[in-house]
Amino acid sequence: MSVQAQKTKATDGDDEADAASTELTEDQIFHVLQNERRRNVLRYLQDTDEPVRMRDVAEQVAAWEHDTTVEALTSDQRQRVYIPLYQSHLPKLDTEGIIDYQQSRGIVERRSSAAQLEPYLDVGDDESDDRWDDYYIGATALAGLLLFGAVLELPVVSAISGTVIAGLVVLLYTSLTIGRFAEGRAA
Repeated sequence: MSVQAQKTKATDGDDEADAASTELTEDQIFHVLQNERRRNVLRYLQDTDEPVRMRDVAEQVAAWEHDTTVEALTSDQRQRVYIPLYQSHLPKLDTEGIIDYQQSRGIVERRSSAAQLEPYLDVGDDESDDRWDDYYIGATALAGLLLFGAVLELPVVSAISGTVIAGLVVLLYTSLTIGRFAEGRAA
């Protein structure tokens, strides 16, 4: 089915036919997602059900890329993102049937097939990763203190055998690994 036929079905409001007709292969998904700017566009559109202005998408993507707010963007920063989105990235997402991009009107709308990409966009929950990084740093510090205390034969640590210390370190890291694995499975 041609892209134009897919768009016609989508405009008729037949969401089930739209989703079925634009089933993306893994190769298509990875090709679309290989560019960070396209991933950012899709992240922006994740929580929208209504059409949005292309300018709003470009400004937010530029703000993310420059680690700033939309209000703090310079004209050059906006333009460096706007032009490639306008000429390349949004038409590519439209051609793949992931968004509906009305270039002449400057309107972008997420299509139902974009849901196929969401599992790939949500990889890397920064808050969770930062928390686990802190746990592993703490565990490493604790293991280092135990080892350092054993080498220096500090009174409290020297009372514990080397085998018990090694077992405690292994237990500590095993517990962290199981906890992180269980959290990942629950998500």
